[in-house]
Amino acid sequence: MAIPLRKPDEIEKLRTASVAVAMTLKYLRENVKPGMTLLEVDAMGDDYIASLGARPSFKGLYGFPNAVCTSLNEVVIHGIPSNTILQEGDILGLDIGTEIDGWYGDAAITMPIGKISKEDEELIACSKDALYYAIDIIREGMRFKELSYAIEQFIVKRGYQPLIRFCGHGIGKKPHCEPEIPNYVETPNIKSGPKIKNGMVFCLEPMICQKMREPVILDNNWDVVSKDGLRASHYEHTVAVINGKAVILSDV
Repeated sequence: MAIPLRKPDEIEKLRTASVAVAMTLKYLRENVKPGMTLLEVDAMGDDYIASLGARPSFKGLYGFPNAVCTSLNEVVIHGIPSNTILQEGDILGLDIGTEIDGWYGDAAITMPIGKISKEDEELIACSKDALYYAIDIIREGMRFKELSYAIEQFIVKRGYQPLIRFCGHGIGKKPHCEPEIPNYVETPNIKSGPKIKNGMVFCLEPMICQKMREPVILDNNWDVVSKDGLRASHYEHTVAVINGKAVILSDV
């Protein structure tokens, strides 16, 4: 399947949806506190998305029941909101998607709940730094496998592991489309596969485990943890390739 090349007006529509995600993440980062439940966090995000004239695109997507993925501590991604109460020292991944006028946006952060340990600060920094490193090195003509390899090397050099079997993705008039962009490579030949071109829009999302990269899906069939059972982190942006470089759309 060909990777779509978006026209400038289409990129602006994707930017509009992506900015709504960024605004919601900023709102939650500033207002989520110890003592709240994950369901309360989800409700806050759901209401704020609606206030922006957007639709929470995760709600009902593939059967996901809520507006916000709330991935607490050892949950890397896809955490279902629950009555679990946030405690000082927790770390919380927030992943949000929106849809406005048929176009989608997607982004994620991992945030501290109150004061956290230095180890957790470094864990969060790895996912955020890996994301911005990847965005910075993207150039037209680079192969996606080269990008995946660079992300993997960045994560491993920091002393962590990328989660496998989950990946970044294209985005447009669907929340997920071509290409798939893993944070690792499975082939020695990184000079193969599709190249990055102007007009492509996709989501990069480093998912960081501490010791083991193998995923385990919990009994609710959504929450994904590392096989090592340790805390994890996740960051994501929607980017467009414009004039040969990646431009962040999910930013305020």
